[in-house]
Amino acid sequence: MSAKENKIVVLRFINEAYNRRNLTVGDESLAANVVLHIPYADIEGLEGWKQYAGSFLTGFTDIVVHVKDTIAEGDKVVAYWTCGGVHTGELQGIAPTGKQATWTGIAIYRFAGDKIEEIWVWNDLLGMMRQLGVVSHV
Repeated sequence: MSAKENKIVVLRFINEAYNRRNLTVGDESLAANVVLHIPYADIEGLEGWKQYAGSFLTGFTDIVVHVKDTIAEGDKVVAYWTCGGVHTGELQGIAPTGKQATWTGIAIYRFAGDKIEEIWVWNDLLGMMRQLGVVSHV
């Protein structure tokens, strides 16, 4: 696939998964052996990604992701976004606070053929947790 086609897949993937709360888009967009690299762990496989993404959909039932920019070259696409919502459900062990949070993130998506095989993600989770009041400002 071309870099332009890869960019379209990433934009659809983000919109469907988070804004439309449709995690089955992963079945179409992600390789079965996808690896999600996050700062504190590697999450392997499609089911692992669904659990990780599902934790944000559970914690922020009204989450909205706005992709601000994308860059595509070769087999990689970079996406920069802002997202936010009200913390109404448990988020990875954090009880609902009822507070609004907005944070930024960036990810690099690597394609193998027409599927995303690797994703490197950075979210400003510390900033989000500060807004929720679960960590103090240092």
